Amino acid sequence: MDHPAAPDDRPAASTDRRPPNLTHAEVDDLVVFHIGMTIRAPWRPDLWGPVAAAMPRMLAELHRNRAAATRGEAEDLGFLGADTLIGAKGPWVVQYWRSTEHLYAYARMSSAEHLPAWKAFNKAARTHPGAVGIWHETYAVPADGIETFYGNGARVGLAKAVGSAPLASRGRTAAQRLGPR
Repeated sequence: MDHPAAPDDRPAASTDRRPPNLTHAEVDDLVVFHIGMTIRAPWRPDLWGPVAAAMPRMLAELHRNRAAATRGEAEDLGFLGADTLIGAKGPWVVQYWRSTEHLYAYARMSSAEHLPAWKAFNKAARTHPGAVGIWHETYAVPADGIETFYGNGARVGLAKAVGSAPLASRGRTAAQRLGPR
């Protein structure tokens, strides 16, 4: 079902200081990666705490790499950005990557934060099964399968990761923004 057209994106009158409605900047195909943890034994922070502490280290590493790669000082790992969310059963992170190849290369990289954290989780899971669970979902998304709307200038999700553009530049309805460009 398509929603009605969003308000016009013309510059606001001088008395109207409302932020513009936005969509994401142009992107190629990309990967949306959800990863999270489920705390099943909240009374055992000694078991789930190390799992929770690993993700901020990985994200900091990925953000540092993105900044260094932008300056030409490091190889680009393909990480575009992320948002951390809190759910009823624990935290999760929505990450944006250039490709599955980039995501998988990072996951296997012995010099990165991920592989040691993964090994530590598996060791703890064998010793204390059921105390904490981890999960992920990977979506390879073609560029023409992406549609976004950010009302009143909100810059979250994909727009935070890749930048934003005026909503009207892609069409006034979700159906107009989705599909081949």
